[in-house]
Amino acid sequence: MTKTFVVIGGDAAGMSAASKAKREDPEREVIVFEKGEWVSYAACGMPYYVKGEVDDLDDLVTVTPEEFREERDVDLHTGTEVVDINSEAQTVTVETGDETYEQPYDDLLVATGASAIEPPFDGLGLEGVFTIHDMVEADAIENYVTDRDPETAAIVGGGYVGIEMAEALSAHGVDVHLYEMLPHILQPFGEAVAEVVEEHLREQGVELHLETAVSGFVGDERVEAVELEDETVAADVAIVGVGVAPNTDLAEEAGIELGPTGAIATDEYGRTNDENVYAAGDNAEATHVVTGESDHVPLALTANRAGRAIGQTITGAPTPTGGTAGTAIVKAFDLGAARTGIIDEDRAREAGFDPVSVTISASTRAHYYPDGAELTVTLVADRESGELLGGTVVGREGTKRIDTVATALTADMTVTELQNADLAYAPPFSPVWDPILTAAKVLAGKLE
Repeated sequence: MTKTFVVIGGDAAGMSAASKAKREDPEREVIVFEKGEWVSYAACGMPYYVKGEVDDLDDLVTVTPEEFREERDVDLHTGTEVVDINSEAQTVTVETGDETYEQPYDDLLVATGASAIEPPFDGLGLEGVFTIHDMVEADAIENYVTDRDPETAAIVGGGYVGIEMAEALSAHGVDVHLYEMLPHILQPFGEAVAEVVEEHLREQGVELHLETAVSGFVGDERVEAVELEDETVAADVAIVGVGVAPNTDLAEEAGIELGPTGAIATDEYGRTNDENVYAAGDNAEATHVVTGESDHVPLALTANRAGRAIGQTITGAPTPTGGTAGTAIVKAFDLGAARTGIIDEDRAREAGFDPVSVTISASTRAHYYPDGAELTVTLVADRESGELLGGTVVGREGTKRIDTVATALTADMTVTELQNADLAYAPPFSPVWDPILTAAKVLAGKLE
């Protein structure tokens, strides 16, 4: 008898799982329900669409709905919402525009993603105030900026979205003000990275308002200003990017357990406390490769990899979803900034480590070779074991070197083992001692 695999959510984790399951078991019925109209799209590319570097919103789509249906034989339903999970009966309740029905399943994947956090700001519903977490929002921002030609923008939040949207709006000639309530932007990247990026943003004309809390927006029907504790500052468009929260209501109401982070708890195969229900993507936890504890790091690769593994697992080949090091990279005008593992020393101590860190700056190329750039590298290790805990890099080129650190974390390497890694050298690409190796060498000396 043919088994049915039902997937709730049609983006990275959901469509990866559906495609893999169908590829491994062509006879299996694979049904995907997506409440929106877009599936399998590159959310990380949306700021570059707003900026104008991506010409068409459709260019961000990896695989179209038609391709999933016709070429991959996935029964994909867009504009269709799952409103209830009955794990005892193994059914989901589905709502379309004109009907409600029950769909049975043998295995179920909850891949409902996350939503942009909307703080309790006054004026959040004014025209010209946006979050950006899906394709509809990205298109609305691009249309608004193009049609309204705003002069001044208020960006609330100094994380990935805030930095990328500052660049995007600046490209339209908008005067950008960025508001961050903490002492520094890019808080998970650490102070060494933040200070370099802050200086560069100011050089690019972005006015930073650090340690500044926003209370709301003011205007008649359209936003006219951002409201602070003791003043208002003009703004013709506003972007709120203060983070995301996992979409867990549907799962929680069905008795599926959440973990300590507030996302859905899963085992190494993505299975929840219900043996027939899996979770993956921005709504689910993953295991941190450094601490071994549950963590919630909503990133694209984590979602794709977990979905693919689950698609293989449910077809009879149990496949771990893989851990997370929280590896991330962001472009800030001409700079790149990247991080992986545990950077914050307080967090490291809470996890039972005795952290030691170093920060060095080195050229990305041999000193005599033209067009090299300074790369600032921070590495963190445990004093007693020498285990590498995390790292950051920031500079005008070479920030993908963070992948070397992420690989070392995944391999559970010590700083000395990283120092001894046989990395490639040629003057156009690196000095003899790559900046990562130099940082590891200095940190190893500090641990002696």
